[in-house]
Amino acid sequence: MITGLRHAGIVVADLERALSFWCDVLGFRIVKQLEEKGPFIDALLGLKDVRVTTCKLSGPDDNLVELLHFHSHPDKHSWGGTPYSTGLTHLAFTVDNIDDEYKRLRVAGVDFLGLPALSPDGCAKVAYASGPEKLLLEFVQIVDP
Repeated sequence: MITGLRHAGIVVADLERALSFWCDVLGFRIVKQLEEKGPFIDALLGLKDVRVTTCKLSGPDDNLVELLHFHSHPDKHSWGGTPYSTGLTHLAFTVDNIDDEYKRLRVAGVDFLGLPALSPDGCAKVAYASGPEKLLLEFVQIVDP
């Protein structure tokens, strides 16, 4: 039986840039960073000669994001999906004040798909942004009725 969601893993092309974004801009902190290689990681991923740096980051609510930078198996430099692509499309974060976060993140160079907008049911104000490697990030402010 599943007892919880452990973390979300994100493969990044530029680890330094991604860490700057996740830690300096979004406020996550590094809780564990490893250089992984050898039989265990090869077997786990079904690959040969894997060399990957993994960084577990803790968010303000202690949820974890894992950044993975593959030295041995590089892929594209950015995510090529769209909001309607099949599979994982985005990560969503709860914020206290979306208008303030929108302004702060824009100053930090974060690109948004549009302005923050109130959901049709009036329960949330939401905005989508493009993070490192073009991963979509959703910012949500819960609105009191």
